[in-house]
Amino acid sequence: MNNILNRDDLLKLRNNFKIENKKVVFTNGCFDILHAGHVDYLVKAKASGDILVVALNSDISVKSIKGDKRPIVNENERAFIIANLKPVDYVTFFDEDTPEVIIKELVPDILVKGADWDINKIVGKDTVENNGGKVITIEFINFQSTSNIIETVLERYGR
Repeated sequence: MNNILNRDDLLKLRNNFKIENKKVVFTNGCFDILHAGHVDYLVKAKASGDILVVALNSDISVKSIKGDKRPIVNENERAFIIANLKPVDYVTFFDEDTPEVIIKELVPDILVKGADWDINKIVGKDTVENNGGKVITIEFINFQSTSNIIETVLERYGR
């Protein structure tokens, strides 16, 4: 089964999940260079519901928010990696700078972000809460980041 879906196919499945009374958990991110912090985060996100949907920033979106040198790993490879992680049920993309549009369309039961986000500034919070859902934040096990990994590589192997 291909679990990398376009938005329309994902929205059709969402209707089935509602009928089946399954809780849909939604999170998003670039997931550019996968590391242990990402995996821990996704495991914890999945534990909060039945179906975990990860919306990946497309290459266009990553460039817009991170600059022209990013992403390091292209969207198709990032999607393949994320889609094949045990906790992840479905992956989709968004081109915008934020996932606001897809959250409004999908209306997940649970919206998850890292604890580094102020809960009142989480995009989609109002949509989810106004529809009876909840927003949760997850503490990081480490402070690893793609940016830190890139810096380490540059320091060790030269600029």
